[in-house]
Amino acid sequence: MKGEKFWAVVPAAGVGRRMGADIPKQYLKLAGETILLQTMKRLASCPGVSGLFLGVSAGDPYWQEMSYSAPWLKSVCDGGSERADTVSRILDDMSDTVQQRDWVLVHDAVRPCVSHKDIQLLMKLAARQDGGLLGEPINDTVKLADSADRVRKTIPREGLWRAQTPQMFRFGELRQALLNAKSNGLVVTDEASAMEYAGSHPLMVAGSPENIKITVPGDLQLAEVFYQNQELT
Repeated sequence: MKGEKFWAVVPAAGVGRRMGADIPKQYLKLAGETILLQTMKRLASCPGVSGLFLGVSAGDPYWQEMSYSAPWLKSVCDGGSERADTVSRILDDMSDTVQQRDWVLVHDAVRPCVSHKDIQLLMKLAARQDGGLLGEPINDTVKLADSADRVRKTIPREGLWRAQTPQMFRFGELRQALLNAKSNGLVVTDEASAMEYAGSHPLMVAGSPENIKITVPGDLQLAEVFYQNQELT
């Protein structure tokens, strides 16, 4: 890792319909601040992270109301209609600041409970490979169901992981992989998928179950518990 640079990238242009809230879920409150701000602070304060780049919806009134600035927040750009579009726009926006071989850590705006320990483990291990991502090995029994929710078969869980973020790759390689995926009409739901289509084999790094993605109301309650306990330890 010596001499390497690491940059955080946060796509936050989504609306979070499954939360059922009146505002985008990243602007709901967690421990007195918006989820988005808690997430960004957690990333930016991690030793080894040089700065953070953010993408929000064009004309986002909630972000404008926050009027937030900090030395570590390098730029804020307009996002796209899909996550991959937003990440691509952020990478374009940061192209004059970073080097092709710098590492970018793309992190969900609504994962505020990621720990510095896990981020640094990812930085250490994935930097020895072609990049990687945090995740959890699946320990539950996995069922494949049909359109009527009837079980078709049980899926062997060996080797199955639940993907988390950050997902860390070289700036230039990820930027090109996302561009290639879009030009080929491929739908990618995370950065690792784009890298896989490009022929890469990202490293899975075991993270914590506390690194949850806030998607439905119950997740916010659980995240509040995790976050407060992390502050106390």
